[in-house]
Amino acid sequence: MLLLFDIDGTLLMRAASEHAQAMHETADELWGVDTRGVKVPTGGRTDPEIIRALLRGAGVEDSRIDERIGEMVPALVAHYERLKPDDLSGFLAPGAVEALDELSADGERHLSLVTGNVQEIGRRKLELAGIGHHFAEGQGGFACDSAHRPDLPPIARERAAAWNGGEPWPRESTVVIGDTTRDIACARADGAMVVCVPTGPQSADELAGADTVIESLHELPDALRRLG
Repeated sequence: MLLLFDIDGTLLMRAASEHAQAMHETADELWGVDTRGVKVPTGGRTDPEIIRALLRGAGVEDSRIDERIGEMVPALVAHYERLKPDDLSGFLAPGAVEALDELSADGERHLSLVTGNVQEIGRRKLELAGIGHHFAEGQGGFACDSAHRPDLPPIARERAAAWNGGEPWPRESTVVIGDTTRDIACARADGAMVVCVPTGPQSADELAGADTVIESLHELPDALRRLG
């Protein structure tokens, strides 16, 4: 089984304030626009989607956004590196450490990522939280691969060929683990299973379209055993 974890709201809770600040500073640096007063929903969205929404909210036309969007990732990473805290372990979701330790010890399950974070920031967050060692380099799907979240599970399955004899990991034994309806949508678009936890912006009722909704990651190993 290939397990594709979301980060913010799933593995980490309320750990994105410096990331948000880095987005505002990137908008200021590249487009000369102050987006701090613009409010946009961020749950389940990719970094490029969020920055585009902030800029649109500040009155920037798409044509102007497109002129410098290719510079966004390095600028965003540089700002996050400057702003990042020393330690994010206090922001781990309940049960995250225990679930990852148990699942990592199971040779039949491979842990990977599907996240709206660009790779450098997502991996840095996990490192600062003390759980980065569970997620192999060269694996996963990130916002720097595509701004369109449904593209990310197929990318992660393609990279998981390293664990599957050179063939993309089969979708029928792939599980997305997230906290928003966008996680559900990206899993369904690729024909993967999905487990949701209501530790992000949406309630258990709103996440009812998942195969399984669990209260916390403490329940994840058992939920995966039920899925097969």
